[in-house]
Amino acid sequence: MSVKHYFPSTSANSLVPRGLRALVSANDHLSLNYGERVVANAYHDDSKVSIISGGGSGHEPAWSGYVGDGLISAVACGDIFASPSAKQILTAIRMAPSKKGVILLITNYTGDRLHFGLAAERAKAEGLVENIAILHATDDVSIGRSKNSHMGRRGLPGHVFTMKIIGAAAAEGYSFEQCLALGQAVNGHTVTIASALDHCHVPGRHQQSTVPDDVVVVGAGIHNEPGQLHISPAPSVEEIIERCLKLLCDETDTERAFAKFETNDEVGLLINNYGGLSVLELSALADEIQIQLNSRWNMKPCRALFGAFETSLNAPGFSISLCNLTAAAQQSSESVATLIRQFDSATTAVSWPNTTRPSSSQKKISLEDIDAQENEQKAASDSINFDSSRLEKGLRVACERAISAEPKLTQWDMVMGDGDCGEAVLGLAESILLRVDKGCAQSGDVLEVIRSILQDVDDMGGTLGAIFGVLLSALATALRTNLSQGKISPSTSQFYAAALASAVTALKSHTGAREGDRTVMDVLLPFDEKFSETNDFVAAVNLASEKAEATRYLKAKFGRATYVGEASSQELPDPGAWAFYEIVAGLADGLGLVPN
Repeated sequence: MSVKHYFPSTSANSLVPRGLRALVSANDHLSLNYGERVVANAYHDDSKVSIISGGGSGHEPAWSGYVGDGLISAVACGDIFASPSAKQILTAIRMAPSKKGVILLITNYTGDRLHFGLAAERAKAEGLVENIAILHATDDVSIGRSKNSHMGRRGLPGHVFTMKIIGAAAAEGYSFEQCLALGQAVNGHTVTIASALDHCHVPGRHQQSTVPDDVVVVGAGIHNEPGQLHISPAPSVEEIIERCLKLLCDETDTERAFAKFETNDEVGLLINNYGGLSVLELSALADEIQIQLNSRWNMKPCRALFGAFETSLNAPGFSISLCNLTAAAQQSSESVATLIRQFDSATTAVSWPNTTRPSSSQKKISLEDIDAQENEQKAASDSINFDSSRLEKGLRVACERAISAEPKLTQWDMVMGDGDCGEAVLGLAESILLRVDKGCAQSGDVLEVIRSILQDVDDMGGTLGAIFGVLLSALATALRTNLSQGKISPSTSQFYAAALASAVTALKSHTGAREGDRTVMDVLLPFDEKFSETNDFVAAVNLASEKAEATRYLKAKFGRATYVGEASSQELPDPGAWAFYEIVAGLADGLGLVPN
């Protein structure tokens, strides 16, 4: 749990109005009552049902991030993890009036129930509304039926499904009764479970409670509650997900089978970041969740959202919510297609992920389509024929020389760089040899061989991999151009020298490295110049040998080697430059062009 903040001594609750003011200043379709901490849709239509929400702050983007057409009409924001007052809620009702009625969508906590309940009674007593109802979000499954018989389930981020669907329904002109019934149906078929590694830390508060390092919480709340189950030692992520999904989906668990899922039901999935997970880690969790949903529960969600929808400040945790849209549609006498359309509908709410989906009439391009197109292009492309046995031997010897050079390349790079050059060259050479073994050179088509090799170069990574990739891609382009122009015979060395010169020119447009900078370019550029001048591959390889050796005495001007301090005084060859020399020398040897 990180206790460092940019506002370390500031009262946590003084951050709330400042955050709301910043939100509204950047979005002029929102309005703000700064004193009461109420955000409203400045373009609210009073002929539509008002959906009003709110709760404790610290859950951003909930609640203020969801105010806008097609979602929430207004929200009242309380202190950190504390309900707003009835006065604040009444202000929200006044800022988003409705002739049809007001639905107060709240999470099911004692403070929220009391303050929103009081506000509802006050609104009726003052004649602010004719129709007003409270819709409690109750989706948590961590606490069984026997322990929540009085209050009901807690509200966790599964309310996002209810909020989005009834917000869209209200915008479409549904009646007060229809919106309320729809919200009750969606909520009734939504379940959520959460897991956390630690508590969050509230700015400006002294807080000591933490979760031990070897413990993972399953059944975590969203306000630093202790959580229902503490597992130690910390299990694998696969086991954590397995436990969570069992609590959501196991119909034999009579304490927690709040929603049922039948085969072919349309299900929505929400994976919520509690605030402290990286996007990358949350995405990996989402992948594992979907794998297990499919393999263990025969469930493939029709809609899936991943991200920070309702956070707990900086808590390192996540929640999984499932909504059975088929069951909710049946209960509300709506079609499943209608609920999905409402979930997908656009909104002006700042924090809703407005993803425009293609129409059903558009053709989806599959991987099979891409592969078929690529095969057609290959079949229709030109070919440059070369003696297949010589071509294969040239590739083999070049790879073998690169592999033999790996130990010294690694040794040099550990002194001058990060030590990965030798391993990268070794991996590339071994991959190309596998392709040669499988017959990639049997056709004798030079362009086909380059296309094949590029698949391994693309996996190489690092600066050297990028340089090889650009060079070979540009070389293939230049070879095709030379062939189409027909000015030079492809059976001559001049044909390849001209293509290499063009490829090197293209490469130089992507890097500022030049001869003298102690990089692969110290060998590549002289090699290219010599080959272009003489059309003599062997002469170019001999020069490459001299230039590779000369890199011992150059000071690095590019890459990590520029930061090695005293190591830069050691007279060691540049590993990338030497690797290029080994490759072209091996190619010459294998082709039967013996360098001096």
